[in-house]
Amino acid sequence: MIVGTAGHIDHGKTALVKALTGTDADRLAEEKARGITIDLGFAYADLGGGGVTGFVDVPGHERLIHTMLAGAGGIDMALLIVAADDGIMPQTREHLAILDLLGLNRAIVALTKCDLVDDDRLSQVRAQIGDALAPTLLAGAPVMPVSAVTGAGIDALRDALIRAEAATAARADALPLRMSVDRSFTLSGAGTVVTGMVVQGRVSVGDQVVIGPEGIAARVRGVHAQNRAATTGVAGQRCAVNLAGEGIAKDAIHRGDMLMAPELLAPTDRIDAWLSVLPSEPKPVGTWFPARLHSHAAERGARIVPLGDPIRPGEGGPVQIVLDRPVAGAVGDRFVLRDVSASRTIGGGRFLDLRPPARRRRTPERLALIGAARLPDPLPRMLDIAPVDLRVFFRDRGLPQDDRIPNFVGVALSDAHLAGLQHQLTEQLAAFHKENPDMPGLGRERLRLSMQPRLPKDAHLAFLRSEAAEGRVVLDGAFLRLPGHSVRLSPEDEAIWQRVHPVLVGEQRFRPPRVRDFATEFGVDERDLRRAMRLTQKLGLTDQVATDHFFAREVTIEMLAILRDVADQAEGDWFAAPAFRDRLNNGRKVAIEILDFFDRLGVTIRRGDMRKLNPHRLDLFG
Repeated sequence: MIVGTAGHIDHGKTALVKALTGTDADRLAEEKARGITIDLGFAYADLGGGGVTGFVDVPGHERLIHTMLAGAGGIDMALLIVAADDGIMPQTREHLAILDLLGLNRAIVALTKCDLVDDDRLSQVRAQIGDALAPTLLAGAPVMPVSAVTGAGIDALRDALIRAEAATAARADALPLRMSVDRSFTLSGAGTVVTGMVVQGRVSVGDQVVIGPEGIAARVRGVHAQNRAATTGVAGQRCAVNLAGEGIAKDAIHRGDMLMAPELLAPTDRIDAWLSVLPSEPKPVGTWFPARLHSHAAERGARIVPLGDPIRPGEGGPVQIVLDRPVAGAVGDRFVLRDVSASRTIGGGRFLDLRPPARRRRTPERLALIGAARLPDPLPRMLDIAPVDLRVFFRDRGLPQDDRIPNFVGVALSDAHLAGLQHQLTEQLAAFHKENPDMPGLGRERLRLSMQPRLPKDAHLAFLRSEAAEGRVVLDGAFLRLPGHSVRLSPEDEAIWQRVHPVLVGEQRFRPPRVRDFATEFGVDERDLRRAMRLTQKLGLTDQVATDHFFAREVTIEMLAILRDVADQAEGDWFAAPAFRDRLNNGRKVAIEILDFFDRLGVTIRRGDMRKLNPHRLDLFG
């Protein structure tokens, strides 16, 4: 269990932690000289229950709330400190508001310095504490009078913490790793060490990890869990992790970074969230409201854009948060907003979508998706609204991929959306064939852009292939048609095609005659032959590579296979025209015409005299 202290400055947080654990959590010389906590302090002890309890001791001074926030994320329980002589103070209330915004619902209130006051004063402060806790998630938390000086109440508080530790549920250590970093330093003989809370998953010696949001790769050399040497640290533990790697150095890793499984790395600087504004805020939060965002140990400058009306004090609503620098967050992470002068806490909430659009962010569909994201099981409702990219859905929630959900290249659809797409597909193809009886089919991309919901290209192609496998449509390269549709050549054009086709697929297939050459050879009118060849192009039988220069479709497919082989053998996948020309045993002019044809279609990408294949267009010919 990890316990986080909270409370006003000089109310005895550090002294109480020392009384419970025997450890002075103030580690800096300045802290000891001034008698106040400036940075996060840590202490660990077996309180008697057989487990190691970790304590995060945070500063109480108002100017150090940002440091308090760095330690508050991920704790299991709060130890709220209130001095009996002072009672509830400003930082007590602000810390309590922060704990409430972070969703913490477990706490013990330690009423310190009880040796300095009488019973009447203790009763008064108990009443203050009850009133302060009442509107929060910590309402009803036990209040225990203690004195770090006399030892009064320490044993009872320790017993309460032991019982709380026994009731602490294990965290999700089977999930991919996320560990929030709050310190980075160098140890002689060990190298770079980072410390922090394992939010989920586990970290073991030998693991390959990344530091987000920067994406620095590292290998785990050693682990200390709850201040003890270990081979593995698990969710819910504070760990120190010794890292090695080319980009690993103390100055390369910062408080607020996230040590994580490589598959989770996807930093973002734009987040849709639900924001609750504290009743103490003097005015509503409106468009482009400036703030400082705190999540786990990360701190970023932020602008807040309400996705509805301005959010008034004491109310909540959806917002888009635009950050000055990316974070390695996850859907569900809690956050707190403070004003830019670091003088007050504004509100807080929970991240709902890490990939929101910068435009059209207030559409009914977007607002419905944000509402769905607030549900405990959001996927079914989200699928009712729009297709869901499962890879993004699971990654952004820190979850392993679930391959059991039906999908098209990772994009899942509701039954209703799938039925709608199938209906649109047949309706649009039927209408196209009626209006264009002499054309072989409708272009795939044109069809994709006209259908709702609009799928990504890969998912759209997978959907079409699924429909083709069921016999509902026919895929013909980049075109699509209904099974019963066919365009036939007239008897005259068919006779011309039967004479031309053997030549187009024969020995001269990579340098076939042009229209005028065929016309001369066969004694056919050039205009009739050109018309027939253009019709074969519409039918998908040929491709016009250059003016009046037609290649059989099967030869185009063969040339594309040769191009792929040439690219595979080229250094860095970039190849020059001569390599392709030599494989065709062709002249330079015709080889260049063929490459220009592939350039126009986007199959190849050209830079100067070099080309490479475009993986997104390789399916153009089936």
